[in-house]
Amino acid sequence: MKTFKNILGIAVLSLLVFSCKSEKAPEVKTVDTEVEAKVEVAELDPNATYAKAEFTIEGMTCQMGCAKTIEKKMAKMEGVKSAKVDFGKKLAMVEYDEAKVTPNSLEEVVAKVGKMYEVKDMKTVDNFSSDK
Repeated sequence: MKTFKNILGIAVLSLLVFSCKSEKAPEVKTVDTEVEAKVEVAELDPNATYAKAEFTIEGMTCQMGCAKTIEKKMAKMEGVKSAKVDFGKKLAMVEYDEAKVTPNSLEEVVAKVGKMYEVKDMKTVDNFSSDK
């Protein structure tokens, strides 16, 4: 029995010695991720006449997917100084150059974002309702 334990011990010890391999550290590669951001900033005309429009948007179901998408599309329009969409109130507030943007074109942009969105109660205001 003692011999069997010795043979078993030698077998386990030799298994451990020969099975341990020298592990290499994983190779680390660095990649340059420097990317030039091309941000197109529209020049605002200091002599332009800016109007403010408020309107409700029906059909929005979420803050990020609906309201933010509509807000970004309107903000990218040439002549739009600022655009804000309040999902909770279903209210859009846009300040725009009257020579380049019309209330009708704002309505068209909202419709192009999705067929389920409907603009209602468009009005030109002196101050936005959230400014009060």
